[in-house]
Amino acid sequence: MDQRSNSLLPAAWMISAAFCFATMGALTHEVGSRCDWLLIAFIRIFATFVFSLALALAGGVRLVVWRPRTLWWRSISGTISVACTFYALTRLPVADVLTLTNTYPLWIVLTTFVGARRGGRWVELACVACGIMGVAMIQQPHGAGPGSGGAVAIALLASVTTAIAMLGLHRLKGVDARAVVAHFSGLASLATALWLVLARPAAEMVASLDARSWILLLGVGLSGTAGQILLTKAYASGPPARIAVLSLTQVVFGLGFDIFLQDRRLTLPTLLGFVMVLGPTAWITSRAARSRRVAPPEPSHSRSSLGGVPPKQGVAS
Repeated sequence: MDQRSNSLLPAAWMISAAFCFATMGALTHEVGSRCDWLLIAFIRIFATFVFSLALALAGGVRLVVWRPRTLWWRSISGTISVACTFYALTRLPVADVLTLTNTYPLWIVLTTFVGARRGGRWVELACVACGIMGVAMIQQPHGAGPGSGGAVAIALLASVTTAIAMLGLHRLKGVDARAVVAHFSGLASLATALWLVLARPAAEMVASLDARSWILLLGVGLSGTAGQILLTKAYASGPPARIAVLSLTQVVFGLGFDIFLQDRRLTLPTLLGFVMVLGPTAWITSRAARSRRVAPPEPSHSRSSLGGVPPKQGVAS
């Protein structure tokens, strides 16, 4: 019984993390009408930086800055993903953003399709086509709204840059994951802070916030950090590729927030779009888990493929 409980614990951590990230998304959507999305993004990513830096220092991890160059590739693409995600969260329903940003395994398949030399390539390409059609169905209700269509495109850009970050992460096997997250979140914090100072009247923006806005911003930081801790515990205590599928439950939680807090009315095309996106994404992720169980260990210099799709490490969360 104890062994069974221990085997279920990583799944419980991951589902709890998904709930925290969906909560963060709902709070971001709510506070987005009260303050600039850049400030929300900065507070969230800075909380990640403080947490990851403390974790790295406590574990005696050697921090890296300039090399390897792939580290910068991963951090820059991750920074773009963070900015795009928080912009989209302030303009679209939470479940839609979480669905669109979690399509990154589909784009990894697309980028590795030509060079792949293994079976199942056409099935994977069919999954990508199904996901793209699902995106179109999710986008349909937002196309007429002011700026909503652009927000859908930006949410997709977040997923594409997440895919780039994950491909870079796959090549960073010699760098501790805590150092990688600290580098990415540090760069993202610096970039959003500079953007705030140069592009926005920061003093006026902060002065205009009321008590409710500050409470919501605090909730964004706390729920995001709690999700990061639970995500770390889940990946540390179970097979990462197997439990990564459970991260998609954040879409279910996000949908609940949309219905109960935003009084959202779902249409059949939108629901079908969710299924067409999440189904292939879950299949591709679970297939990667099976490939990892049967495949021999890859050398560190080998080319990234679907079987080596790494789990998402809070790039946008």
